[in-house]
Amino acid sequence: MLKSRLEARLAHQREQGQWRERLSMSPNPRAKLRDFASNDYLGLARDSRVAEALAAGARQEGAGAGASHLVNGHSPAHHALEERLADLTGRPRALLFSTGYMANLGVLQTLCDSETRVFQDRLNHASLLDGARLAQSPSRRFHHRDLADLDRLLTRTPQERDKLVVSDGVFSMDGDTADVEGLAATCQRQGAWLMIDDAHGIGVLGEQGAGLVGQRFSVSQVPVLVGTLGKAFGSFGAFVAGDEVLINALTQFARPYIYTTAQPPGVARATLRAMDISEQESERRERLHAHIAGFRQAAKTLGLPLMDSTTPIQPILLGDNQRVMKWSLHLREAGFMVGAIRHPTVPRGTARLRIVLNALHEWHDIQALLDVLAELKDQEVKVS
Repeated sequence: MLKSRLEARLAHQREQGQWRERLSMSPNPRAKLRDFASNDYLGLARDSRVAEALAAGARQEGAGAGASHLVNGHSPAHHALEERLADLTGRPRALLFSTGYMANLGVLQTLCDSETRVFQDRLNHASLLDGARLAQSPSRRFHHRDLADLDRLLTRTPQERDKLVVSDGVFSMDGDTADVEGLAATCQRQGAWLMIDDAHGIGVLGEQGAGLVGQRFSVSQVPVLVGTLGKAFGSFGAFVAGDEVLINALTQFARPYIYTTAQPPGVARATLRAMDISEQESERRERLHAHIAGFRQAAKTLGLPLMDSTTPIQPILLGDNQRVMKWSLHLREAGFMVGAIRHPTVPRGTARLRIVLNALHEWHDIQALLDVLAELKDQEVKVS
């Protein structure tokens, strides 16, 4: 019976045009499709200096940590990375997690219970929604980036309840950003804590890549800051930054932290090296933001249906699943890897190509991508 139910779900997934495929990507850059899909924003994932730091760490300390941070898996490299992340984000402390998903689950499970009221932006990442569910906290989702709707929901909440407002910093499928200043002011007025998941902002936005929140907002304005290491820094893992009380609470009570083997020390060393490069080679961010501006200007000239984003995530809104898969397949045949994003990752009727720019792209590659997109658009116009 269980197998039959799974088979029915799988068949439905195919029928709805929502089937997901894994691609085995060659490590040989010359054999790869031109990558406009990954979140390697600064081009550090294959940087030889970062790779060597990973290898040196493995040679010195082994391939794995061997245990959780609270047993004997916490190495000097882990400790140094936590201190570096706290310094980057202007927080007293930071705590490493194995993945961003686990960091969000750990924070929400620690901070929330059935008496806590959680308010989430409607477009928040799945890990944030799942974290509130696992904590069994009553949750309300406010309209995307709508401070008035959030304020209305908070006003209706009994004063005696603990309140936590949660938002992505950069929304991973739309590329737009949260109004952190407005969220912080609303939370302070309403007596709520604010949690920002800045996974796609760390390394890309702010001074020296401190992110959307970083040094701009104090720990009293944004008490809970989450970031990931596998995007702009090109390595793996995540962290939570905040004050002493928050980090101690996570260390003592966050089950995804307590019961998980620590990331390999070599990974921590690779991240430290990537942070060095990010700080010393600010031209990577400058080049990336120049690409973003150039792409948007050219795409608007071509009449492509861009979404409102000034980050490396540049979605082309196509609407239905069949259309987005047709465009995606054509792009792949033309030598481009671009994400085709469909429901349930995004709302029904908002399927899109998720084009992601990075600092290593050459303008001629971006122009070639735009040429194929223009060709696809023109073909549709001629058919109609």
